[in-house]
Amino acid sequence: MFEKRKSNRGTEVKIPGRFESTIRERDPFDDEEQLSPRTIFMDERAKSIVSENDCPDLGFTRSINPYRGCEHGCIYCYARPNHAYVDLSPGIDFETKIFVKKNAPALLRKYLAKQKGEVHTIQLAGVTDIYQPAERKFEITRELLQVFLEFKQPVAMITKASLVTRDLDLLESLAFHNLAKVYISVTTLDHELWKRMEPRTANPDKRLETIRKLASAGVPTGVMAAPIIPGLNDNELETILRSAQSSGARSAGMIFLRLPHEVAPLFLDWLEKNYPLKKDKIEGLIRQARGGKLYDSDYATRMFGTGPYAEMLWKRFRIARDRLGLNDSMRLNKTLFRIPDIYKLRLTKGENLFPGIEENS
Repeated sequence: MFEKRKSNRGTEVKIPGRFESTIRERDPFDDEEQLSPRTIFMDERAKSIVSENDCPDLGFTRSINPYRGCEHGCIYCYARPNHAYVDLSPGIDFETKIFVKKNAPALLRKYLAKQKGEVHTIQLAGVTDIYQPAERKFEITRELLQVFLEFKQPVAMITKASLVTRDLDLLESLAFHNLAKVYISVTTLDHELWKRMEPRTANPDKRLETIRKLASAGVPTGVMAAPIIPGLNDNELETILRSAQSSGARSAGMIFLRLPHEVAPLFLDWLEKNYPLKKDKIEGLIRQARGGKLYDSDYATRMFGTGPYAEMLWKRFRIARDRLGLNDSMRLNKTLFRIPDIYKLRLTKGENLFPGIEENS
């Protein structure tokens, strides 16, 4: 199960989930246990695939996540605590035990074929990256894009992977009808920080090149400076936005660092190991922007922070965004949605409307 190689994981810590009743510790004298485990992929037969939310601080009400867990290994990832719900560690397990929802495209067809009333843009991703390494093998995201095109359903995407350019053929077709937009997440342009903080992601240069390729193909493209970490990458904010704009980005967003549940101790452990001289300053600024805590789940502030530091950061962002013209809303067309005739034909013949899933699922 283990291979001997230099670790390039975000963390090697097997921190217990908050629901576990048993605490496990590594044997410090067991050499095999110290090695970084290979990634294991597990099938997850999802019962539904489109999540609906009414969170006031999210820019979408419908989303799809074809994978649970993420091999990218970003140490700050706010989705890590989700692994605790399946009795796995939000630490190393989150990066090495990936759940794959192979029936996602069939479930999406079922969802869209039954859609009535107002058409909502669906956010593809939002928890884990839709173009993480597993996507090269399973191609679930690509299949989902084919379904979006089939139904003329508007879709918004966010990723930090250059693999998104593999699907330029589908994205160009969707963009031709103004049905797709893509945000590329750029956390830092510093290669040393990138290697330590986001070990299995596309490097900063590739992300800017990805923006160029998408924009050149006519796909509405934006940049997400996220997360901004006080004392670590906040000095890069304007440079990130300027570099993205030069590469063809039309819109920009920003999110303040979020450290819910098990993410906080993982992040502090990572700081201690990688930036021990900066740790106290960074932690102090985070607490200053979170009312003395490391995290505040209040919808009004969890993405933004509070206090003088956070206010200054957002002022900087708005000035840079407006100066660079990165305020295109990139609104998508919701008037073209249609249910393909093939489903109506199957209904009249009494056939299964949704190949790949049971009718009663």
